[in-house]
Order: sequence, then structure tokens, then C-alpha cells
Amino acid sequence: MSVFYDLGIAQFCWICCDLEDHVLLKLLDMATHTPKNILITGAAGFIASHVANRLIRNYPDYKIVVLDKLDYCSNLKNLIPSKSSPNFKFVKGDIASADLVNYLLITESIDTIMHFAAQTHVDNSFGNSFEFTKNNIYGTHVLLEACKVTGQIKRFIHVSTDEVYGETDEDAVVGNHEASQLLPTNPYSATKAGAEMLVMAYGRSYGLPVITTRGNNVYGPNQFPEKLIPKFILLAMQGKVLPIHGDGSNVRSYLYCEDVAEAFEVILHKGEVGHVYNIGTKKERRVIDVATDICRLFSIDPETNIKFVENRPFNDQRYFLDDEKLKVLGWSERTTWQEGLKKTMDWYINNPNWWGDVSGALLPHPRMLMMPGGMERHFDGSEEENSATYVSSTNTRMVVPPTKNPGSLQKPPLKFLIYGRTGWIGGLLGKLCEKQGIPYEYGKGRLEDRSSLVADIQNVKPTHIFNAAGVTGRPNVDWCESHKTETIRVNVAGTLTLADVSREHDLLMINYATGCIFEYDEAHPEGSGIGFKEEDTPNFSGSFYSKTKAMVEELLKEYDNVCTLRVRMPISSDLSNPRNFITKISRYNKVVNIPNSMTILDELLPISIEMAKRNLRGIWNFTNPGAVSHNEILEMYRDYIDPSFKWANFTLEEQAKVIVAARSNNEMDASKLKSEFPELLSIKESLIKNVFEPNKKSA
Repeated sequence: MSVFYDLGIAQFCWICCDLEDHVLLKLLDMATHTPKNILITGAAGFIASHVANRLIRNYPDYKIVVLDKLDYCSNLKNLIPSKSSPNFKFVKGDIASADLVNYLLITESIDTIMHFAAQTHVDNSFGNSFEFTKNNIYGTHVLLEACKVTGQIKRFIHVSTDEVYGETDEDAVVGNHEASQLLPTNPYSATKAGAEMLVMAYGRSYGLPVITTRGNNVYGPNQFPEKLIPKFILLAMQGKVLPIHGDGSNVRSYLYCEDVAEAFEVILHKGEVGHVYNIGTKKERRVIDVATDICRLFSIDPETNIKFVENRPFNDQRYFLDDEKLKVLGWSERTTWQEGLKKTMDWYINNPNWWGDVSGALLPHPRMLMMPGGMERHFDGSEEENSATYVSSTNTRMVVPPTKNPGSLQKPPLKFLIYGRTGWIGGLLGKLCEKQGIPYEYGKGRLEDRSSLVADIQNVKPTHIFNAAGVTGRPNVDWCESHKTETIRVNVAGTLTLADVSREHDLLMINYATGCIFEYDEAHPEGSGIGFKEEDTPNFSGSFYSKTKAMVEELLKEYDNVCTLRVRMPISSDLSNPRNFITKISRYNKVVNIPNSMTILDELLPISIEMAKRNLRGIWNFTNPGAVSHNEILEMYRDYIDPSFKWANFTLEEQAKVIVAARSNNEMDASKLKSEFPELLSIKESLIKNVFEPNKKSA
């Protein structure tokens, strides 16, 4: 029997007369693989983006198709180096969509799959393990089945983790080798081990040409900062302490991302079908040593800038790999720890806003929600949510219909528990839920009564909590000056109790707060356009209401499950509502004329629901961009609603004589919200579109 096999680099010719077929196949499997059309899953993420960029750069004859659903830890900017390359194509979509995967394999003539897409953060797996099962096991199964059905795949490289081996003995001098037993200890590693079993089964049962890799920790540019090294770097940049789980004695091995990308390049071309390859290093470091090294790079004192926090439910003491097998293929680690750490630090210093707001990820125990569809961060840095799947490259653009596969796993339906039924915002939230078809119930418990809040959650079983309850005073905040105890009970104690109960039940709480905790100062002068940012310290204490709101906002920073929305001078299209800011000032005899940031509820309340769906956390200035003065609003009122309307002004000093508590006047910087929701209108545009134009038609 004569066999001729073109390796792309060299040509071998075997003349085999009595060789068994399986021996011949083994020889072929050991041959160098030259792909033509590669599908890389999850390549808008960290490791896979480095691999994709490297292959696109080094192999212009290979077509690289990237499939990524753009989850929270993905970013199209990671693929900027490949954006203009003719051999690059990006597809937004989920590996769990069998229709889409089959479509891509066939239409793109895929012969090689490098499967990186996965949920990988251990902390998340303790709080949302079903998402790990869906993404890591079910998603892998969909890919394998598509490979079996199409019958065209020459290599399926499955990317796993060193954590599938479980904990290595502290005194072990030899690392886990590729044939070591798999003993995962957390939901994340268990799903990766389960996926490996499927890969192995499809290799044996259906002859799929599978290869599995198991890697140590990877670090470097572009990594989402839920991981240890980028988290510590960003915290150090912000002058914050570095939180370490437990006592910091846990040992890990770290590889620089470009070294790992090279390892995958080697495995792609030289890896043997049916084999497993460890991608590792024998250089180990304790977590406390990593934190200390980062402190030294920033010239800060580790003693005062490191704190120890509660440990994970289970935190493996050590992972140690035997990496000799991969070295036989010609790979070795190139980047020293000091060199790689310095490169990584420099990159984050030069790209501090690469990921946008990551305050939730920088918490000691982050819980980032893994939403199907995810956030689409564009090459230019803007973001949007887009349920339509699309494929794009420099030369083509085609639409792929979303899957209608009834067998695919579905995200549990939303259900909101809303507090503040009798309030303005709380009432509007219920109407919005009805309009959007979102099930909701109003809470029956009082905020300060913990047991009643627990009963509400147990009865309703919500996916999110909305807190629109609070004391603002009737008819205005002057009431709070003579009812301080009641104000504290609801605005401080009640809000904190609800946040605490929500956290106990692993629920996100959207908290409608206030921006009336600032006033113009030298750094933020009136009319300058320089607004107060989310991280600025409140400087207004003229009213007791504002004091309680500033106090509870500061305390809520300790809760990683809270999204605080600073509302200011709320306005809606319902000009008959006495709580509407426009309605109020149109009925005053005199008004002050000073610019302020304001919140158009018709536009922003739906955004708050979207923020809940995206699991956004931290503090947000919840106003339309820009400022508008009282006179400018009343001029619009006159022009659109009542041509005969007239008003008079008076000064702040004159106003002070007729009110009990001082009023806050400020402009807030809404750029963070605008970045998350680029379609957000400026205050004046929104006033015209959402308030005055609709009322003009009915006036």
C-alpha cells in the first residue's frame, strides 16, 4: 500500500506493504497539521484574542473566523490588531446555538476548531453554576455534534484548565502529568472536566480528531479584571488596597499571554490527535507574593496596601503541572515574571478604560452576571446590546437568523420585586414591567422590617430587587428637618436592610438614590460644564434629607450586589403629576434661575430596567447629559404648552427666606452612563422629545 501525505512544509512518502491501517493512521496523526479555515470560539476574550491575533498576523493564508457572544468579559477591542486583515471575520453568536454553529462550519468550510469559549471565573461558579454547565458543557457538546454531523473537521482543539486535576499536594516535587486523575473541586473546574469527557468520548466513538490542552494561569494585556493580576494592578492604580482571599498562601503558576499564544500555535501545527498537552511552568508563586510584587512595581507599601478577606468556599492550595510533553514539540516559556508583570502593568496604565466601568469586578468577591447576548463592545470602544447575530469582515457582511432550536437551554425568566408602590417611580416601574411583559410584584414588607423582606423574597422568588421606596418629604424635603428619626429609619436603616437581605439571597438590588448630595464648588463651578463624577465625595449637607442619602450611599459601597442610581429633579411627560419638577416650578410664584442636571424618567427608567438585565453595579449618575436652567425649562413650557405663561425669578438668598432646608444645585457628569448607553439624549434634547413634543400634540 502506498500513501502520500502533503504536510505543507515537507512531503513524506511511505511505502507500506504489510502495515496495519491503525498503525498507518497513527503515523498520519503525528504529522504536522496545516489548517485552511479555522473557527476560534471565544476569541473576543483574553487568551483566545491573543491566539487569534497571532495566527492572523503570522499566517495570512489561513482564514480565521471568530465566534463570540460578547459576554461581560469579552471585548471587540481585543481584536483591533486584526480588524483590517482580509483573513479575519467576526461572528457574534453563541456556541450553544446548533443552527449557527452548523451554518458556520458549512458556509465557511471550517476544517479546524480551537475551542476557547467558556465561563472561567471560579467566584462566579459558586454563585451561578448552572450558567457554567450551559456554556462549558452544553456549548462544547453542540460544537462536537456539529463536527460529527458535518464530517469535515481535521482538528478540534479543546481548551481546558489545570484546575481539572484538583489540588496538588504541597510537598509534591513532580507536577500533574497528562494522564493524572481528574479531581475537580469547584463548579467551574467540574464543568471543564465534564466537557473534557465529552471531547474524549467523541474522539473515541466517532473518530473526531480531538486534542485537549490544560493550562496554568495566564496574565497580560486585555484581561478582564476579575482575575487576580489585572484586578490588583487596577486597584493599585486607584490607590486602593489589594484584597487577598484567606491568608495568601495559595500557590499558583503564571504564564504570560504571548507565551501561551505561541504554545497554541505549536499545538495547532504539531499536536497529536487524541493527546492532552499541559501548558505550564514550574515557576510557582504564592498569591501574597504576587500582591507584594505589584505593590513594589507601584512603589507602595505592601504592609498597608494588602488586606486579607474571607476565603472562597473552597480554594485549592496548589496547582502544579508537568510541562515536559509540550516541550518535546518545541515550545518553552520565554517571558520572565518580572518582564511580563511590567508589560502588563504598563498596558493597564496606558489603557485604564479598556473595559469601561469594572467596579463590580474589583470587589473581593465579584459576582458578574453571565447574560446571553452579552454586551457588544465595538472596536471603537462604544457599547450596545444587540440580540441579532451578525457576521462581519472587511469584505463581507451577512445576517444570520437567531436560532430557534427548542432544545437549547433558556435563561430563567425575569421577575422583579419592587418596593415603593405608592411612590412616583415605583408606580411607573410597575407600568413599564407591564408594557415589557416582565412579571413583577410589589413588596409588602416595610424596609426596616427584615423578616417581612425575607418573606417577600421567599414568596415572590424574584430575579432582581428594585428599591424605589424612601422618604423625600411632603410636600418637599423641608418635612425631613422635623422628622429626622423617620427619615433615618427608611432612608438609611431600611435601605441597608433591603440591600443586606438581597445580598443574602444573591440578588441584585437597583437602588434609586439622589444626586442632591452635591453643590457647585471651585472645582465644579456653575456653568463650567464640569460635572461631579461617581467617585467624587458628596459636598452638600444643607438638608437632612441629603445627609441621609449621602450616608447610605457611602455605606452601600460595601455591598457588591447594589446598583445605585443618582436621580436628580425627576421629570416625566405627565405634566399633571404634582411630583414632576416641571409641574412644581410652573406653579411657583417665583423660581431661582440656576442650571442643574435632571432626570427624564420617560427615557431613563427603561434604562434602569436594562441595567438590571445587564447586572450593572456600583454608583451611576442617573441623569441626562448636560444641565438646564429653570428659565430654559419654563421657556420651553411657554413655547410648547402655554404661550401666555409668565414667571418671575428671585435669588438664592431670597429663596432661602421661604424654605427651611437649603437646596442642592449641581451638574453631574453622565459620561459613564452615556458610555454604557450611547443612545442617551442630552437633557435639552430629551426634554423636547420626551416631554414637550408629546404634550404639544395633545395641548
